[in-house]
Amino acid sequence: GSIHKTRSDLNCVMHSHSRAGLAISCLKNGLDILIQDSAMFHNRISYHDWEGMSTSTAECKSISNDLGKNNVMILRNHGLLTSGKTIAEAFMLMYYLDRACKVQLDLNSIKKEIIIPSNNILEFAAGQYEDPKYKLGKHEWPALKRMLNKNNSIYDQI
Repeated sequence: GSIHKTRSDLNCVMHSHSRAGLAISCLKNGLDILIQDSAMFHNRISYHDWEGMSTSTAECKSISNDLGKNNVMILRNHGLLTSGKTIAEAFMLMYYLDRACKVQLDLNSIKKEIIIPSNNILEFAAGQYEDPKYKLGKHEWPALKRMLNKNNSIYDQI
C-alpha cells in the first residue's frame, strides 16, 4: 500500500516467492545482468534488506523508499517485487526478472567462464527497453490473454 501512496504512476505491484527469485535474493551481489532479458534491469533494480515479517508500517515505508524510482526490487532473503503502470507491465517485469534469476542460477551451476556484457551495451539495451514503442506488456499481455481464453481458462475475463 505504501508504494501506491508514494508512486502515483503505478497501478500494480506484484510480489513473488519463486524458487529462483528466493535463491538470488540470498546472494550478496544479487542479480547479475547477463542476458538480453535482464538488460532492462541494468542500474534499474532496487534492493531491500529483510526486516522479518512485513507487518510494521515502518517497513512498508522503507520498502517504498528503497524502491525509489525503479519498478523492480529484490527483497533480500525474501523474494521479488515488480510494479508497473499496468498489470501487464508488472507481470512482464516479474516474468523477465524471474527468468533472469533462473538463468543466473543455471550459469552458476556449470562452473564455466561467463561472458559478461559491458556496461556500455547494457546501458544502451536498457535504454532501448525504455523506448515507448517497446512498451513492456503491450504485445505480450493480449497474447497471453488469448492463450488463456483459447484454453477455456477461468481467467479469460482478465
